[in-house]
Formats: sequence, C-alpha cells, structure tokens
Amino acid sequence: MVVKGYASALNGVNAQTITVEANATTTPDFATFIIGLPDIAVKESLFRCDAAIRNSGYDAIRQKIVINLAPADIRKEGSAYDLPVALAMLAASFQVSADNLGDYIVMGELSLDGSLLPIKGALPIAIQAMKEGFKGLIVPIQNAKEAAIVKDIDVVGVRNLREAGDFIQGKVKIKPTKVNPRSDFEMALNAYDVDFADVQGQENIKRAMEIAAAGGHNVLLYGPPGAGKTMLAKRLPSIMPPPGLYEALETTKIHSVAGKMGKDSTLMGVRPFRSPHHTISDVALVGGGANPQPGEISLAHNGVLFLDEMPEFKRSVLEVLRQPLEERKVTVSRAKWSVEYPASFMLIASMNPCPCGYLNHPEKQCTCNPGSISRYRNKISGPLLDRIDIHLEVMPVSHDKLTDRSQQNETSQEIRERVIKARNIQSERYKEKEGLYHNAMLPSNLIQEYCSIPQAAQLLLRSAMQKLNLSARAHDKILKLSRTIADLAGSESIMVEHIAEAIHFRSLDREGGI
Repeated sequence: MVVKGYASALNGVNAQTITVEANATTTPDFATFIIGLPDIAVKESLFRCDAAIRNSGYDAIRQKIVINLAPADIRKEGSAYDLPVALAMLAASFQVSADNLGDYIVMGELSLDGSLLPIKGALPIAIQAMKEGFKGLIVPIQNAKEAAIVKDIDVVGVRNLREAGDFIQGKVKIKPTKVNPRSDFEMALNAYDVDFADVQGQENIKRAMEIAAAGGHNVLLYGPPGAGKTMLAKRLPSIMPPPGLYEALETTKIHSVAGKMGKDSTLMGVRPFRSPHHTISDVALVGGGANPQPGEISLAHNGVLFLDEMPEFKRSVLEVLRQPLEERKVTVSRAKWSVEYPASFMLIASMNPCPCGYLNHPEKQCTCNPGSISRYRNKISGPLLDRIDIHLEVMPVSHDKLTDRSQQNETSQEIRERVIKARNIQSERYKEKEGLYHNAMLPSNLIQEYCSIPQAAQLLLRSAMQKLNLSARAHDKILKLSRTIADLAGSESIMVEHIAEAIHFRSLDREGGI
C-alpha cells in the first residue's frame, strides 16, 4: 500500500512542501529504506522512528517499507522529518488511518520514547502551508505559538507520536493554537531594559545617534576605553522607530529559521541587536555553511549589528560586509545550491584610536609610535570606512559631569518621538518608491531628486570634497545624512547648516582617514 503525507524543507527564509510517500510490501525482509536525497540526519530518523513507534504503544512494523521524499532532487536535511516519516510508516502498515494525513503539513523531531522536540523554521513552514491551501499544520507543542502567528490555518501542537497518530485518526480532538500577534507585538514594542537617560553627558554623541536612528545611517564610534562607546551603541535600538508588522514578520522568520526563537515565542516586537565576538568567521557573519543558516548580518535584519573593537576582527570578515551594506541582502552560492538572506541592518562599530587606546586622551599619555597607530587603523579598509556615514570621536566624561544629577537626561522615549516624526516624513516622501523606506536606502540615481541643495551649500560641499579628498560615495553619504538632519529639523529643503553638520560627522576624513 502507498500512502502520502506532507512535510516541508527550508530554503533560505522560505519553505517548500515535500511529499512523504511510504510503500509497504509483505516480504520476509523487514528492512526500511529512505530515498529522495536525504542527509545523514534524515537517514538516522529510521532508527528514531522505529524506537518511537515501539515505545508509543504501536506494533513493530513487520513489512518492507520504502520511504520517498519528493521532489527527489532537493536535499533533505535535519531531524524535523521524523514525525511525518513515522506517521507515513504507521499509515502504510495500517496502524493509523491515512484518510486525513494529506490535509496537514507535519513536522517534528522524535525522541526514542516518542515525545517530540522543537524544530527550526515553524513560521515560514506555516506561511507556505497556508499559501498552498492545507487545512493545518502539525508541529511540536513548543512551536505552536510561533506557527500560529499565521492566520487562516489550523496549527495543532502535539506532545508525542501517539497524540499525533490519535489526532490524525480523529480519536482525540486538539484545539488549534490561537494567538493574537498584534496584541503580543504591541506589548513587546517598548520592552527595552536600557535607556538613554542613563547616559551622563555625551550630548553630541546622543545627537549623532538620533540622526543615525532617524535615517538608518551607519556609525563608527572611536575613542579611549571607558568613554561610553558600547553603552551608547546598546541603547540605539531603544530610540529607533518601532518595527511595523511586516518588518516584525520578516525578522521573526529569520530567527525562526536560525532556531533562535524561544519556547512559546510569537512575533518579535523589538528590533534585534546582534553583537558578535571578534573571533567570528566569515561564514558565521554572512551565513551559509554545510547546512545553510542565516549569519549575524541577517539576524540583525531590521535592527543593529554592533562590532565592538572593530580592528580586532579579521580583515576578511570585515571585507565581506561591503556588499551587504550596499545591497541590503546577501546571496550565498555554492556548487549545488544558492540561497538569499535579507540583510538590511544598521552597522554600529566601535574602536580605540590607537593600540594602547589613549591617543588624544585629555589626561592619559599615549605610548604608541606613529607606525603602530597607522597599522592599527589600516585594519579597517578605506572602502569599508567609506560605507559608514557617521564617524565620531567619543571622549571621556569628566567626573563632575558623571556625578551631576541636577539635570534630568532625555529618555529614549523622548528621543524616539522625534525619530518617528522624521521617519514619517521619509515614509511620505518615498511612498511611491518600492523598497525605499528611509534616507540611508536612497540610491544614487535619486539623490539629485531628493537631496538638492542651495548654491551656498554646494560651495561648502565642494570645498570639503577638495580639502578632505572625499570619494563620490562619501559625497552621497553627506547628502543623505544632511537630508536626515533637515527632516529632524522639519525643513523641506537642505540648508547650509545641515550640510555643515553632516560634514562635521566625517571626522576620520578630516583626520586623514584610516
């Protein structure tokens, strides 16, 4: 007898339906075979399925069974095929009715005792099942809330193989999991445990961070140890505009595929903040690997990627950032497959001004010679530095200012309100342009249209270009940055003072670069 069930395979951040066919024949051989380009983990599922079937109260299968995972030219990876394979085996051996098996996408990893372990990618699998008109999705109970974000499909959370088999046969009724993603999303929008009110002094840096958040610009902070670079960077997401439902869904999909969603997680209402260690590899940062997974730049999608002590990262790791910073996506290609991950993130980097960290410090003496300073700074290439809109020196806060509590600092919420107003202006301006949401995304061919400047500003910018020897990319970055400054000021036109402030934020260019 041949029975058919359905599972799903992940490709990037999307899913593809897989047909699970089982053919049982009565022969003296009781072997079970699995075909359809399975990897080692899928082949091992036969042993897990056999033990789980026996330990769940079903009879041991005394037939020759061939399991086919179609289409056969797509490589099947991971342990999430255990549950659909086990149900197909039970249906083929007449222990479970196959009448309702084709109505559901089934995914889950089995333990030897028949209980289910969570899987990766429940959300994109649910989205694909809904698109293809399946009645529902059967997943481990731990993934039910995540998958239930998708409306118009029944998400059935089961605890073990026996429960799944009884549900398919109609012996037990399991109420589909229901969540209110909008309610959960709104509750999580302001769930930040840090605030700009904690930062004493550093008013110019706060101003730069506000501009960066308003326009989605990249930032490089450099200064001596303990000046507050990391503290400021960690507070950036708290002043960024809250993510929209579509952004939250995109972000949740990526974290679901990467297996980063916690138990009973639903829609992510907080922008991600990723801070990888400087020993990270190229593949871990960009994504890919033997079993393709999103990298840190994709996990930071719609949020912030923070590279602390940027010169300590390997040169090859930093250079792979160049293309994603421009294209806001990353395509990982190998001989047999190619996968694309979204990577629209804000890059925030920090570094010391020299190896010892005390160059230009108001109180401590730098012990580095010019050659070592040059070698240290040259770890960051010119092309990568060119892609960073704001370079800012962070100086230590004096003891008096650090302990002065007479003035109340602005909270993140107060700064965020101004940022939201500026983003709303940009949304209105670019509403006819698909995929264009804020000033940092503005392509070169539209800069003339949206960033026109008066004659006096042109003279100032020309002078800066000549004195600082700026590239064409840096020229465009200054214009986009000045457009954001004008938006924060509520000005329709870019004025001379806006251009002047944008040039001021290219401090490393003023110092001769890195």
